[in-house]
Formats: sequence, structure tokens, C-alpha cells
Amino acid sequence: MNFLANPLLSTSAFTDAWLKQQNGSTALPSSETIASLFDPFGFGRAAFGYWRDSMERSVLYLDVMRERGNQYLEHMEQTKPSVLGFDTEVLMDGRTLPQPTNYELLRVLPHEGTETDLQKRPFVVIDPRAGHGPGIGGFKPDSELGVALKAGHPCYFIGFLPFPEPGQTVEDVVDSEIAFLRHVIELHPETTEKPMVVGNCQAGWQIMMAAALEPDVFGPILIAGAPLSYWAGEHGKAPMRYTGGMTGGSWITALTSDIGNGLFDGAWLVQNFERLNPANTYWKKQYHLYDNIDTEAGRYLDFERWWGGHVLLGGEEIQYIVDNLFVGNRLSTAQLVTRDGRRIDLRNVRSPIVVFCSRGDDITPPPQALGWIRDLYENTDDIIANEQTIVYCQHDTTGHLGIFVSGSVSRKEHTEFTANMDYIDVLPPGLYETSISPAEKGEDADLFERDYLLEFMPRNFKELDQAVMHKPEDDRRFATVARISEINLGLYRIFMQPWLKAIMTPEAARFIRRMHPIRLGYKLLSDRNPLSVPLPVMAEAVRKNRHPVSQDNLFKALETMGSDQLVASLNAVRDLRDSSTEKMFMDIYGQPLLQAAVGLYGDAHVHRRRPGAEPEHRRFMEQRQEALREKITHGGAHEAVMRSLIYVLGGAPATDERNFKRLRASRAELEPGIELSEFKRLVREQFFILKLDREQALNALPILLKGNSNDDIDGYISHLEHVFAASGELTEHAANRFVQIKALFDQARTSKKETPASPNAAKTKAKTPAKSQTAKTGVVGKADKEGIKPEATKPKAAKSEAIKPKQEAVKSEGASQAKANAEEAKPKAAKLTSVESSAVPDKAEGKATKPSATDEESTKSTVKSDSANGGSKPSDKR
Repeated sequence: MNFLANPLLSTSAFTDAWLKQQNGSTALPSSETIASLFDPFGFGRAAFGYWRDSMERSVLYLDVMRERGNQYLEHMEQTKPSVLGFDTEVLMDGRTLPQPTNYELLRVLPHEGTETDLQKRPFVVIDPRAGHGPGIGGFKPDSELGVALKAGHPCYFIGFLPFPEPGQTVEDVVDSEIAFLRHVIELHPETTEKPMVVGNCQAGWQIMMAAALEPDVFGPILIAGAPLSYWAGEHGKAPMRYTGGMTGGSWITALTSDIGNGLFDGAWLVQNFERLNPANTYWKKQYHLYDNIDTEAGRYLDFERWWGGHVLLGGEEIQYIVDNLFVGNRLSTAQLVTRDGRRIDLRNVRSPIVVFCSRGDDITPPPQALGWIRDLYENTDDIIANEQTIVYCQHDTTGHLGIFVSGSVSRKEHTEFTANMDYIDVLPPGLYETSISPAEKGEDADLFERDYLLEFMPRNFKELDQAVMHKPEDDRRFATVARISEINLGLYRIFMQPWLKAIMTPEAARFIRRMHPIRLGYKLLSDRNPLSVPLPVMAEAVRKNRHPVSQDNLFKALETMGSDQLVASLNAVRDLRDSSTEKMFMDIYGQPLLQAAVGLYGDAHVHRRRPGAEPEHRRFMEQRQEALREKITHGGAHEAVMRSLIYVLGGAPATDERNFKRLRASRAELEPGIELSEFKRLVREQFFILKLDREQALNALPILLKGNSNDDIDGYISHLEHVFAASGELTEHAANRFVQIKALFDQARTSKKETPASPNAAKTKAKTPAKSQTAKTGVVGKADKEGIKPEATKPKAAKSEAIKPKQEAVKSEGASQAKANAEEAKPKAAKLTSVESSAVPDKAEGKATKPSATDEESTKSTVKSDSANGGSKPSDKR
């Protein structure tokens, strides 16, 4: 280190070192030589260098604060302040709608050199209105909008103005967003795909309400950091959920709105966010700027332009939010009803829902982002019955803002979500978790378009509970808070509100807003303060003659250590505050006497009741099942291939985007011209047919393939193999299912003499890899029931030679039997045999390996002979 310089160094060595420091200067000041003699260990020089550097950094820091204040004043004087980093044009103004709102629909114009493909799905981003201004979802290239523009999507942005319209309500805003999405759909008649909608934080639950009311205008929905289940949380974390209880309910919200003369200042919400992490608010963020003042000023000012852009909410809006969501938790339990009598039930959402949350988020932790799933559904079968596809992704470390602001998150998670929305859109109903891993490119390099691979893993409620961590005993406490909140709000409206409304004026409300501590902090350090006049001159002089010290300076190192100690102390105070708040909340609202006083004590009362199914919905499901049952034997090869694909992949632990890419490519080959919406309908229909009666659905495969040549069937099997091979080798369970499918396909084969080779099949075979040996292998006896391994189905050459005479006799018999089965619509699962390349069924012998216990349980509903009852029973849940 320089402050421990060796005084015994030769003069030439010292001179050389100094010359390097002075960039080749040949003059050696005598003062430096003298200083080195009187300060051999360098402590004095280190102290002087640190003092000079700290003074320079202080001047530059104050100048950045002055720029921040000027930026704030300029931003707040704008009519439509926004931090959006892209050019836009206004398409619709919410103030012109029947129920006026301060929202507007903008078309985002791509940067020069970026092309937009109008055939692609429109992409709509809605920013949160939670105290800050609009634009955070696209204020830099590496953002949600930036990622979508790079991918070629037509992009739109739904923003808002600083002041709400008189009488504006949450329902009005929801209706405005629905009107905006209808307009986006009208602008793109060339595509049948509905817009993908992204909602950040507060906008997430808002678009979920809109999608529950008008599901037909939404494509896939991505909600990032959006709370939907407000009572959920893990003990020791997420202290914000206790705020309502510690303030006595929502009366404080009404008080704040009345002080604002009917307007709620968003600066109070920002202050609540900042109090969650006092170390970052009061020291760490500012010290990071001071410590890196030469490089961090631009980034700091860009972020502060959004963080300090406070907006206002209507008093009725914020009261609705606090009463019904934060305190009442009525959204996730379908208790909200609009003014025109429509129930807001999230089970009505028909689009795939992607929930993106983070374990490092202390504002919307995973339990609050995912708890609504458990609030609404009993299990995954309940999700499937409602035809919903729910995908969730948990980040490990990023904070609340990082979910939709961080550049690294945008380049990874948001890029993958955007690129795979078509895949998510055709996923069968169910619950999935995604993982994003670096792509390991090998022979299938053509399937990788980016640096990461998105994988989907089916999940059940036991696995979901590991993230939600639901505790029924907490529900009674929060239900008690909701009752007390109603009582206190009623008392406030009777005794205090009339007096406040009588004395408050618009001028007084504006003065109180201007005097808010956060707003005042921006204004005091600006050019409006006369004391800041010399700052720009001093800062310019410092920049021209800057003398930074290195990190190994003794006093600089001590400064860093002191900063770390201060951060640790503030974190300790925060942890003590949060743990004390949680303990007080649990003790106060866990008292049986208090719960009984508000009518909530007793095991008979359910505090978070799961909404039941409407009679109309039950009748619809029954009619839907009957319609699906009639379609089991209707269709052709495309239905057979898709049914087989879903069945085999249903036995795999996970699938990834490579399967979809090959499926999409082969879909274009097998069925060119089909729209994605029609393809999605086909996938979901075959999925529900398998779910309804898997045994009968599989038995019907030979009927669906009737009339196809052997070459066609070979092509379909090769097509399936090609898709399955995309994500690597199949698991044993999935491989056994594939063997079963190939055996069923073999039943539909006919003699080569009877059916000529299809040119379409030849074309398909030419574009897909060669079939494995097992593709032409039959299964003997109970093979389809027991799920034998592919190795157990290899034909024996000697026996195949011996049975050739018998095969010719069986050909005609098999053909007539297939015709009879088709007429009766009850295919018989005849015993399958090992065959040669002609794939003619016979009674050849073969051994079937004994299945494992897991495989036997999962394949109970496989193909059986219908000779016993002439029909089949509906399969159970897999």
C-alpha cells in the first residue's frame, strides 16, 4: 500500500515510480522528495490525499443533489410527466370515455433500425400507479418494452396523468383498460392472437380484475411483483402486511385523503416503501453515489426522476384499494362485486397467467404473489377443471423494483417470457413452475435462439405450499383486523370526517402536499435555494482538476468500514422494529377475547372461505364433458398425433421450449396454414379428452388413423420421435408410454398391397430423423397395460421367419375386424405382436418386462380389451 512506502528505497526507484504516476513528466518537485523524507510511511500524504478527495466528492455530491432538485421541479411542472425511454403517440385518452379516467393508451415507436412485425402478437405494458409516475416499464433499452421491441412485437403502453379525474374509481380504471385493449385488437386485424399484457406491481392485480370481467380481450398475462393475496406471508418477513393492523385499519387512509381535500398524495406511499429499508434510504443509496461520484451521477439521476415523480390518487380509489384488497383480501376469494352486479372471480380468466416474483422482494413476497391460487382452488385438478394455465417463476435475490426495472432481469427472465409466450399460450391447463438455465448447445444448436433455456415443470399444491406457507391461524388475526377496520372507519366518518371536510380547502391541501418531507427534500437542494448558487461553479472547477484516491488508501478503507458498520447498525434496528411489530400484531389480534368481541371466535367460522362453483358453471362443465366424450372417436391423424404427444409428455417430469419449437416446425409441415389459436384449441381439446377418459381416448387412436397408409403412420411416429428428442432422452416412464402409443399406431396399419405409399408421408420422413428400431416394434399381450421397456419389444428374427405363412392369413382378418370396430365405435385392443418392417399384426410371442410400481399406478387406465363390458370406464386422475 502507498502509505507503507519503504523509506529505504533508492532515489532512482522513487523517481521512477513518481514518473509513472505523473505520466512521463520529467520534472521531480523537490517538495515531494522532502515530503518523502519527513513522512517515510506515507501517513501524512495519505491523510492529505483523502482529505482533498473527500472535499472534492462532497462538492460533486451536492451538485448532483442540486441537479436532482432541478430535475424534480421540471418534471412536476410537465402536463404529462413520464420517464418512458421511447417515443410514443397517443391513441386513446381515458378522459374522453363515458366514465372519464386519467389513463391513456400510447403506441410505442421503435428506435431507428428496429423493425416491427405486424404478424406478431401485440405487446401491452401497464405501469403501476402506486405513488410514482409512469414509464418505469420502459425507461431504458433493457426493459420489458425494450425486450418486446427487439423481438419485433408491436408495442403499446398504458400510462396515466398526475391528477385523477373527479369521481374516478378503480372500476372506471378497469373499464378504461378493457377499452384500450379492444382498440389494440382492432388495430391488428391481420393476427388472430390476443395481446400479451404485462402488469407491474399495482397494475398486476388491476389487469387481473379486468381479465376476470372481460377474458376475451386478453392474451397471455404476465404479472410481475403483483400482490393478489394480501394476508399471506412468512413469519419474520414481509412486515408491510401488518401495517393495517398496527394503525387500526383504513381510517388513517380516509384521514389522509380528507387532509388532501379528497386527493391522496402518492408521496405517503413512497415513504412507506422507504421505511421498509432505512439503511438503504437514509445512508446506503446516498453513500453509494458519494463513493462513486465520478461514474454514478447519470444512473442516479435517471432513477430519481421516476422515484421522485409523485402522483395523486382519488380518495375513493385508495379507500377501495385498502378496504377491499390490503385489509379485506376480497379479490382472491371472489368477494368483489362491481356496481353493475358483476362478480370479479379470477377463475374466469381464460388466458395463461405468468406470475413472476422474487424471494428478495419485501413488498410483494412469493406468498402474496402466489397465495391467490390456493385461495381459489382446492388442488391442481380444480385448476384444470376451470381450464386455467398458471405458470410461476421465483427469482432468488432481486428486490421489488428489480423485478421490472433491473437490466439483468430484463435480459434473462423477461426476454425468455416474451420469446416463449406462444409456447405458454398452448400449454395444457394446469400449474407449472419455470426455471431458466444457461443453454448448453450441442447437436440441437438450431433450437437455441438465445443464451438461456426456459423449462416448464408441472407442480402440485404440496409443492406450491412450500412457497405460499399458508397458516390458517393467521387468517383469523387478519379477519379480526378487517372487522376492527370497519368499526374504526365508521367511527371516523361519524365523529371526525365532517369537521375535516368543513375546514379543508384546495389551497390548504396544496400547501400540505408541498410541505411533505419527501417533496421538501427535493426542493431545498435546487436552484431555488440561494445557497446553491456557487455549487455549479465549484463543481466545474473540481471536475477539471480532480484528485481521486485509490481504494487502498488507509483513510478511504476506514471510511468504507465505517459505512458498512453504519449499514449493519441500521439493519439491526430495522430487524428489531419488524420483529417487535410482528409480535405485537400476533399478540393483540390473536387474543380470543378480541376475536370473540368482533364475532370471529369459534371453529365453525371460516375466515377465508374458498368460493364455490356456480350452478351455471357446473351445468356448463357437464355439457362440456358430454361434448368431449362425443369427440373421442372423431377427427383424424392430426388429433391422433396431438393426443399421443400430450399423453407421452404427460409422463415426463418437465418440458422446455425446444419441444415446442420442433412441434411448431413440424406443425407447419404436417398442417400448413393453421393459426396458433386453432392449434391451441386442438391441444386443449385433446388434453381434456385424455383427462376425461384416458382409456377410451387411447383405444380410439387406431380409428383416428384409419385410412392412412403405412408410410403415413411411419411418418407420424417419426414426427413424434423428432419432437421428443428435442429435450433429450425420454424418462423410463415416458418411454414406456411411447412404446404403448407405437403399438396402438401399429393396429391401424394395413397391407402394403392394399394401400400405396403416401407422398406426404415420404416428405415428412425426409424432413425428420430416421425412426428408432422401437418405432416398428409391437407389444405382446399386456404390454400396453404394463408399460414395457423398448428393449423388451425387439422382434426375434427366427420366430419372424417362422410366422410368415401365418401373417398372410391374418391380414384379411385384421382388416375386416378393423372395419367392424369402426362401425361400432368401440375399438378392440387386440394382442399386439412383434413385426417386421411391414408392421402386420400377428400372434407372435414376446416377453414383456414387469413394470415398476410407479409406472403400474400411472398406467392403470391404459388400453384394455373391451370384450368384457363393451366399453371402458373413465380414467381416474393421473
